[in-house]
Amino acid sequence: MKKVILYIGMSLDGYIADKDMKVDWMNGDDLNNQESSYDKFVKSIDTIIMGYTTYHQVINVLAKDNWPYKGIMTYVITHRLLSNQEEIIFTNEKLFDLIQRLKKTKGKNIWICGGASIVNQLIRLNLIDEYRITIIPIILGAGIKLFEENNNEIKLKLVARDYYNGMMEICYQKR
Repeated sequence: MKKVILYIGMSLDGYIADKDMKVDWMNGDDLNNQESSYDKFVKSIDTIIMGYTTYHQVINVLAKDNWPYKGIMTYVITHRLLSNQEEIIFTNEKLFDLIQRLKKTKGKNIWICGGASIVNQLIRLNLIDEYRITIIPIILGAGIKLFEENNNEIKLKLVARDYYNGMMEICYQKR
């Protein structure tokens, strides 16, 4: 069965975006060093789930006019009535139902791309199988926290760790 994987970067103090909702600080010690686990990770998935705010940031800031996830079916969780595109489905389907349906399909894993609201809903539903988090060497002090207060306790075990360009990637699975 497919795994649901949170793959995301955060500051050392737990933020996924700064106070201005920017993510341009997400890099390692050497700005010229682009080493990361992204290329390997993206080969292991065939589905992306993201919220509308993350989608809006991707198409308007991070990758204007160049959808970076070609070949990967993307579900954007939103209440807005938007027209689906070839590989982008806008849906207000309940996350529990969507995840359960997608996990039963054949193929690769499911990437939870963001944002924090989607992540925390999935934590409360205990639907994330693997937490793959890259810690970026910066303390922001304010912004959008990855983890909200009052989430349920979920016991995890460390299954992998990697270090590159001053960043630490840790991977936990549910026990």
